[in-house]
Amino acid sequence: MADFFPGGNSPAAPFRLIVTGGGTGGHTYPALTAVRTLQARLAAAGRALEVLWVGTASGLEARVAAAEGIPFAEVTTGKIRRSKNPLKLISPANVKDMTNVPRGVGQARKIVADFQPDVVLATGGYVAVPVGLAAKMCRRPLVVHEQTVRLGLANKALARAAAVFAVSSESTLPLLPEAARASAVVTGNPVRPEVLTGEADKAVHALSLTGFDRSLPTVYVTGGAQGSAQINQTMGGILPWLLGHANVIHQCGEANLSAMREQAANLPPALAGRYFLTGFVGSELPDVLALADVVISRSGAGTIAELTALGKAAVFIPLASSAGNEQAHNARHLQDAGAAVALLDEVSPAALQAAVGPLLTDPVRRVSMAERARAHGRPDAADRLVDALLSAVGQSSGR
Repeated sequence: MADFFPGGNSPAAPFRLIVTGGGTGGHTYPALTAVRTLQARLAAAGRALEVLWVGTASGLEARVAAAEGIPFAEVTTGKIRRSKNPLKLISPANVKDMTNVPRGVGQARKIVADFQPDVVLATGGYVAVPVGLAAKMCRRPLVVHEQTVRLGLANKALARAAAVFAVSSESTLPLLPEAARASAVVTGNPVRPEVLTGEADKAVHALSLTGFDRSLPTVYVTGGAQGSAQINQTMGGILPWLLGHANVIHQCGEANLSAMREQAANLPPALAGRYFLTGFVGSELPDVLALADVVISRSGAGTIAELTALGKAAVFIPLASSAGNEQAHNARHLQDAGAAVALLDEVSPAALQAAVGPLLTDPVRRVSMAERARAHGRPDAADRLVDALLSAVGQSSGR
């Protein structure tokens, strides 16, 4: 597929891509990784890429597109607020937002008609719906990508409009509408390439981890960029015990740093040397992940993709408020395969100690889990998704 670049009027014509999806990093960053990968592949063949990102001005996608120098177009969209009570689905807020959908489709249709993309990539989030429908109306091939094990509402709405429906896990295939299964491909969830190139020794030097005992396993604890009060509090309840068995790198979030430092001040010097506390891990993240033997974290789609691609043993503490409880489903999927441990019911210091303890005291168990995690990983997911984009263009050109 590397030499196949359909679309345009000649081999030298720019390849035109509309990308839509956003609201959260889980939708935005896989799209960005796919854009970068397509751009590199086109450049190797001597062809340029013209990208237009379509989203909401208030969404993360607008900031990411601006930072990357990608032209951006805004459309109106509506958000359907989930509820187990059907009567609550017709709340005033939902009714108001439902009226925004046709307006957004009209705006998106004009954008697609004017830009004339070779293909449209939709990665989820409510903004993807009007743009995906507009692609169908304008007869431009649509590729939908689902990051999670379960289908998001937006992607479910677009399933029948997609020329190719890309999923991150085989387990998602039976959840697709029957009409969409024939066009489905398993690509995995694109992972930033820099995450896969870390070096453990670089983390030791960059973070000055001079008190770490390299004969012990290293645990990386993270609640995401902002940190997690739940994870921090649960960790605090087992910290002295944990440091008796491992080195710990704890990314707690800037807002929680002072409180965690106060707690760490009471650690015995021998244990304190094995504890590195930080509000945020930036460019050192690939090296920190390379050093880590066990990761304690949330179970968002991006985290799952990175840890399985790297083959890391993990203990997941799902975010209970995630849309559709998707983090719990992600974590349960890996736990059922023996590729992770998940705290799906009780989240407490005792439950966390029971989950992480066997991974620290039994290296064979830890390595076995890491290997099973790696079996679920797809480090080449971005290339697979680019293949799907080019395939969709080829199907359209062949009609």
